[in-house]
Amino acid sequence: MLKEALQYIIGLKRPEIVETKDGKTYTPVSLTRLDREHDVAPIELRSLSGLVDYVQSNFDHERKLLIHVESPRSVRVYDALNDENDRRTYVKATAMLPSIIFERYMDRENFNVQLQACFVKNEDRDSVLKLISSIVEDNSLKTEDTGITQRVTAKTGITSVGVENVPNPVTLKPFRTFVEVTQPESEFILRLKEGPNVALFEADGAAWELNAMASIAEYLKENLAAEIADKKVYVID
Repeated sequence: MLKEALQYIIGLKRPEIVETKDGKTYTPVSLTRLDREHDVAPIELRSLSGLVDYVQSNFDHERKLLIHVESPRSVRVYDALNDENDRRTYVKATAMLPSIIFERYMDRENFNVQLQACFVKNEDRDSVLKLISSIVEDNSLKTEDTGITQRVTAKTGITSVGVENVPNPVTLKPFRTFVEVTQPESEFILRLKEGPNVALFEADGAAWELNAMASIAEYLKENLAAEIADKKVYVID
């Protein structure tokens, strides 16, 4: 106890400043910075509409706000820099998205469910569903593969056989960003192999992410037009 008390008393004295010949200044005392503004725990939201409602409410203050579209799944709201060049995060919006399996083969039934539940309906999605549904459960599947396209022979009954060309690439719109904006479409390579097993491989170099972020920024600018015009809110992506 005595040792700790002495160390505390020593720590109360003004820090000793040592200046060297080269003009550099040092102190042997360890100092701790005390921020004038404490950090706040950001409000966690799951939608863009909730974020817009928060900004429009002026609930916490009327400071200028910066909205940063970090990714297709995440948006943060910051305040302006204070006198110490720090900024605080007030809101973090994270999209609620389904788990979609890419780059890995899965059985036909699970692939069918995933395609219907996690993708926006469009012409290519329906074509893929029709093709997958034509493959019967007895695993009677024959493929002719050129490396670019596949020709699939699948039994449609015990006496008939249908021949289908696998469309490649296919343009699909998985749920990959906030539901308030249009889901970005991108190209995928559809592959089938015996089992029957099916897989989708992304083929657009993740360009969809930039499109999704642009859509989010456009949504925010449209719904916060008055605040942006008054220079209270700024949106970047």
